[in-house]
This record gives sequence, C-alpha cells and structure tokens, in this order.
Amino acid sequence: MADLALVRPFAVRRGMAWGALFLLGLVLFALVLVRRPELAGDPATVRRLGDVLLWHSLVPRAATALLAGAALGLSGALLQRVLRNPIADPSTLGIAAGAQLALVLALAFAPALVAFSREGTAFAGGVAAVGLVMALSWRRDFEPVTVVVAGMTLSLMAGAASAALILARGDYVFSLFIWGAGSLHQQNWQPALVIGTRLALGVLAAVLLLRPLNVLALNDAGARSLGVAVGGMRCLVIAVAVWLAASVVSQVGVIGFVGLAAPAFARVSGARRPGEVLLAAPLIGALLLWIADGAVQLASAGDGDVIPTGAAVGLIGGPLLLWLLPRLPHHAPPMQAAAGTRRRLRRPGRALLVLLAATGVAGVAALVMGRDLDGWALASGPVLAELAVFRLPRIVAAVAAGGLLGAAGAIMQRLTGNPLAGPEVLGVGAGAGVGLAAALTLDPGAGTALLVGASAAGALGALVIVLVVAALTGFGPERLLLAGIALGCMGLAILSAVFATGGPGSFRLLAWMSGSTDKVGVDEARLMAVAALVLLAPVPLLVRWLDILPLGAAVGTSLGMPVTVGRLALSLLAALMTALSAFFVGPLSLVGLIGPHVARLAGFAPGRAFVLASALIGAAVLLVADWLARSLAFPYQLPTGLMAALIGGPYLIWLLQRGGGENG
Repeated sequence: MADLALVRPFAVRRGMAWGALFLLGLVLFALVLVRRPELAGDPATVRRLGDVLLWHSLVPRAATALLAGAALGLSGALLQRVLRNPIADPSTLGIAAGAQLALVLALAFAPALVAFSREGTAFAGGVAAVGLVMALSWRRDFEPVTVVVAGMTLSLMAGAASAALILARGDYVFSLFIWGAGSLHQQNWQPALVIGTRLALGVLAAVLLLRPLNVLALNDAGARSLGVAVGGMRCLVIAVAVWLAASVVSQVGVIGFVGLAAPAFARVSGARRPGEVLLAAPLIGALLLWIADGAVQLASAGDGDVIPTGAAVGLIGGPLLLWLLPRLPHHAPPMQAAAGTRRRLRRPGRALLVLLAATGVAGVAALVMGRDLDGWALASGPVLAELAVFRLPRIVAAVAAGGLLGAAGAIMQRLTGNPLAGPEVLGVGAGAGVGLAAALTLDPGAGTALLVGASAAGALGALVIVLVVAALTGFGPERLLLAGIALGCMGLAILSAVFATGGPGSFRLLAWMSGSTDKVGVDEARLMAVAALVLLAPVPLLVRWLDILPLGAAVGTSLGMPVTVGRLALSLLAALMTALSAFFVGPLSLVGLIGPHVARLAGFAPGRAFVLASALIGAAVLLVADWLARSLAFPYQLPTGLMAALIGGPYLIWLLQRGGGENG
C-alpha cells in the first residue's frame, strides 16, 4: 500500500504534464486557425476557400504531425528496446539517411521508382542501411558503441553521397533536399492516411511482440532459454521500426530527433516497463512534433514556413535533451570503451618518423600519378610543372586538413577520456557548419578570413557545450554520445533551415558540406600549411595535460594541474583545428575519429606521440581520399569528404569488429 501511495501521485503528476503539453498544442493550433491569411472575394467564395484551407491543409497538417510524431516515437522505442541501446533511433542507426539516399538516387537516375512507390523506395534504403549496421555489429553482440558508430558512419557516408548527387544533378534533386528537411505542408489527407495506417499496424505489431520484448530485456542466452528465437525476433522488431520510419520519411521527409527524444522523455517521466515506454513514447513523439509544427506556422505569419518543421524539432528538442541528460536513469548496460590498445611501442619516435616518411611518399605519388584522357599516367618534366599548379595546392590542403582533424580527434579523446570522441561524433563539425552558415547568411560574399573565424566560433561553442554537459553527467560515454547527437541534430537542423530558404549562400554551403577541395588555390594551401604548423607546434608542450586529464579532475587537481585552464586551452586548440580543416573538407569525413583509433591500435599510448601519430594518419587518409576524388571519375571531381568517409568508415567498423574495441 505504501508503494501504491507513492506511485499514484507520481502518475497523476505525469498525467498533468502530458495534459499540459496537449493543451499547449491545442492553443498553438487555435492560434494558427485564428491567424489564417485573409482571403479576397465575395463572401460565398471566401467561405468555400476558407473551408478548403481548413479541411484540406491545416487540419490534415495537424493530423500528419501527430501521426508522424507517434510513428517515430514508437520506432525509436522499439529500436532502443530490441537492441538494449538507449541512443538507438532511425537517425543514429542510419535508417533515415539510407531512406533519403535511396530517394535521391531514385529521383536522379530512376524517377519511375519514386512514381511507382516512394514509400517502397525509402523502405529499401532504410532496410539496406540498418541491415548493414546489424551485420557489422553482430560479431560484437550489438554492443551499443559499435552499433552507434556503425550507424553514424553510414549516416555520414549517405549524407556525403546525397550532397554529392545534389551538386552533380542539382536541377533535378535540390528540391528533394529541401523537402528532406522535414516539411509538413499538406494539400490533402493522403500523407495522414498513409502514416496513420502504418502506425495502426505498427501498434498492433508492438502489442503482439510485447512479451518477446520483455524477454529480450535479458541477455541473449536468457532469452533463448525461455524459448525466444532471438535473431528472428530481433529482425522482426527492427523491420517494424524501419517500416514506421520509412513511411514518415517518404511522406514528410527526414525528422531526425523525435525517435531519440520521445523514449528518453518517456523514461524521464517515469516509464520503466516495456509496455509503459511503448505507450508513452508515441504520445510524447506526437505532442513534440505537433507543438513544433504549430510554432513553425505561427512564426511564418502565413508567408510560408520560416524553417521546415524537421529543422524546428531539432532546434527545440536538442536543448531539451541536453537539459534532461543529467536526469536520465542508468538503466542500460554500460558502454564499453572502444578501440583500446593491446600494446605499446617501445620507440614511438621511430614509428613517427616512419609515418612521416610514408605520408611524404604518398604525397609525391599523388603529385605525379593521375589520369588523363588516355588513362593512368605518370607526369614528369613540363607536364608535371603544369599539373603541379593544380595538384600541389590540393595535396597541401588535404595533408594539413587531415593532420588537424586527426590531432583534434586525439585531443578530444584525451580531454574527455572517451575513445569515441571526435569532431564528427560530438557535433563539433556541425557547430563549425553553423558558424559558417551564419556568416554566409549575413554576408553571402564573405571572404576566407571571416568564414574561418565564424566556423571556429561555432566549433568552439559546440565543444564547450559538450564539455559542460560531460562535466555535469560524469563524462559517461553513453551520455557524451547523447550530447553529441543532440548538438549534431541541432546543427544539421540549422543548416537545413538555411538550405530551405534558398538564399545565395545555400549552394555554397552545400558544396562545403560535401567536402570538395578542387577549388583550393595557392593562397588557401599556404594558409592551411601555416595554420597546421602553428596549431600543431604547441602539442609537445601540452604533453603533461594530455597525459593527466584522462585520469579525471580529482587526479589532476591533486597533482597541482589547473584542470579548468587545461580543458579550456585544449578545447580552444581542438576547436580551431576542427574549424580550419572543416572549412576545406567539410564536416562529413571520419578522419577525426579514425586517425586516433588507428594510432591507438598501432601502440601510440603516450599523449604527445598519440596526438602526433593521429595527425600523420589523418593526413595520410585525407591525402589518399583527395587523390581518389580527382582520379576515379576523371574528368569529373568527386568530393574529398565523401571519399574520406568511404575510406575511413568501413575501416573504422572493421577495427571495432576485429577487437579494437576492447580495453587495453
């Protein structure tokens, strides 16, 4: 009875909170109705047009928001439950990015597929993405870190590929990119009916699968002992979740935050058992998307949406998730650190010299080797002198940017004590993009100095937010990843809003996202080389901080180190490295994550050697990526960021599967 007395007031408070959210949604919808644009004409015509606007646009839009939010919330809850992973959702598993890439590919090369079945095309892309993630994570028993890194890698690769296709065939698919930001504009009831039908079937499937989901909360051996076919049941639940997410993507575009936030908010509100989470998550998802869409319509004042609703959800939900991070319960299995080192090099200095020599040889090879109209060729003499004017700046910029990204990732990992930290994971690259977007919005013709400064400010702001959240939550890898995902979602939401406006800086920003170096000139290459030397020079002087900070604030303070000053200095250095490199190669490469992983696997353990080795490996990876980008599709140029993701992503996942994810 005492337990019941404690639970009942809490349930009442939770119901009151949900009721308040529903009331807020109703108020926003009422204000949207009141502020409908005035129509001109005779009274009868105005009345008929008003009825059309109400029943064929505004009401279907509200219904679509509610149903899409509920479908995404249920999809995220199913994925998190079946994978026992609190940061699984259609975005972190690559489902949304895969569905969007499939639609982009179909619209660019086979429009008949989209005309035949847009939902089927999106579902095929989502299934392919999640299937690859599951296959890559299977050997490590779907460990949360491995699953998220694999999903994030695929998302980056799919995002880079989508951006490259849009640049190559912009006349055909740029509108799809704007739509992909998650627009809820409606002209009929079809999207609401389609999503509603899928949601009803998904709810029925969730009810029928409730008992197996309860059993899957145990480990796989315990579930099998109770007669559950773990593999088949996991595939079935994932298929239902992918189907729900793909139906939303095909109808309204990518809305990437709801599937992650709704189950997290459900658990914060007190839902513990699978049935409670599966009930609360769709309700919270529906309310979240409905409220966000109402706010978007009110902000537009009847002149068209200021930003797509999907972007608005990221802007609203990201700060909420950051605020809720310290309050999330520790209910999931702890994440294991990734990519530990099994051995230490006895003479890291010699190994660094070998890496430096290998990078130099690769640079020379990239300078003299390439393709012409007759095929592969080695340039020499006058031909080499002519080609060097174009090739050498790209090589210098790629080496400098790769070195800075590798070093930035290594510093972030030492700073946070988290081997999954990096510019791409923690949202620092997206923060750099936000700074760049702000500068281009204010001044579409902004010069390099202003753009680099704005990019650095955005990167530093994102990193500081992550460090503050990490300090409040004890630097747990799970929560640090959640913070990075929330920040990345917010950053991409802002970039989507800039794309949707169609301003003069939109296409320039899209080119930056794809990570192209084909327009780098002598001045930019000189800037990157000088910046790399200046920013890497202090690393040997910071070796004490790099060695002590991963041990924690208490140890650092006991050893007399100014922990706060050290973290701020390293944060500023990592942010500057990220901003300068991302300015030339975009935010989508995985160099900042893979460089430190390979360095640790090779045995570079001490702080100074680890950072320098990560820089050299990052430089080599981006150098090879740039060479492939200009050679594979000659005479066309592929984005360097796309090639880096295609090279680094599979290798990083292979490292995690091979056992690099074990602690050393």
